[in-house]
Amino acid sequence: MDEQKKIIPELTKAELEIMQVVWQIDDNFVVRDVHERLPEPRPAYSTVATMVRILDTKGFLTHKTYGHSNVYQAAVSKAEYTDLYMHNVLHTFFDGSVSRLVNYFSQRKSISMDEVDEILQMLNNKQ
Repeated sequence: MDEQKKIIPELTKAELEIMQVVWQIDDNFVVRDVHERLPEPRPAYSTVATMVRILDTKGFLTHKTYGHSNVYQAAVSKAEYTDLYMHNVLHTFFDGSVSRLVNYFSQRKSISMDEVDEILQMLNNKQ
C-alpha cells in the first residue's frame, strides 16, 4: 500500500450512518430514498437533507440537478473509504505494523481457533 495515501476526512457517526444507506442503495438516489431506509427513530427529513448536502460538500457524494431536485450518487465507495480509513488507523496507531494491529485485537478480544485458521488461510493465499 502506498505510504503517501491521501488523508480523507473521517465521517462522523451520523454521516457514516447516511453513507451506509447510500452504499446499500448503490445507485442514484434522492434524499427521500435515504430517509426512508434509515432505522427508527429517524431524524427529520430536513436533517437528512442537510447531512446529504454536507457529504456532497465534503466530496463523499456528487449530484446532478434536474429542475428543483438533486439526484445524488456516492463519490467514494465503501471499499475506498474502508481502505483509506484503515490505512490511516494502521499508520496513526500502529506505526504501519499489521502485526501490532493484530496483537492489539488479540489482546482485547478472544480470537477463536476458527478465526485463527481463517487468518492463516488468508495469509497463505496472499503468498
